[in-house]
Amino acid sequence: MAVWKNEAVQNVGTRARSNLGDFQKFILRGNVVDLAVGIMIGAAFSGVVTALVGDIITPLIPISSKGLSGWTYKVPYPGGGTLQIGPFINTIITFLILAVVIYFFIVKPVNALMALHKPKAAEAPTTRDCPYCLSTIPLQATRCAYCTAQLPPVDQNQASPARAQGA
Repeated sequence: MAVWKNEAVQNVGTRARSNLGDFQKFILRGNVVDLAVGIMIGAAFSGVVTALVGDIITPLIPISSKGLSGWTYKVPYPGGGTLQIGPFINTIITFLILAVVIYFFIVKPVNALMALHKPKAAEAPTTRDCPYCLSTIPLQATRCAYCTAQLPPVDQNQASPARAQGA
């Protein structure tokens, strides 16, 4: 059996364990597990909302004797056919309920959380230092209040980046 003495065949077990170990690390990372849980909860919640719309909301809409779910339209052309208008409206209502829930219970809280951790933008300076006595003076001052030195005018583009971008 020369096959068993082949070095590539003998190291198959070690390589398989290494690959399985890497796969296990990938699967057990937090974001993969969270994604799997989110998909499962989303699918279950979608079923609950579909049942809510189909069994509670649409029977309350008095379109036909069967409620909204039984509303169909016979198409007047050879070969016939029906348009299932009621089930389509059920699907739209289900989608809208899911979209509202996802927006208010997932998107808004995550955006609020991200805004808490977002670094604040630097504000435009309101003061500058006198080049002669190094005292802090108002940005638009033309003379230093401490040493009475005549000051050069402030370049508006450097002093206020927000004004330069807004112009």
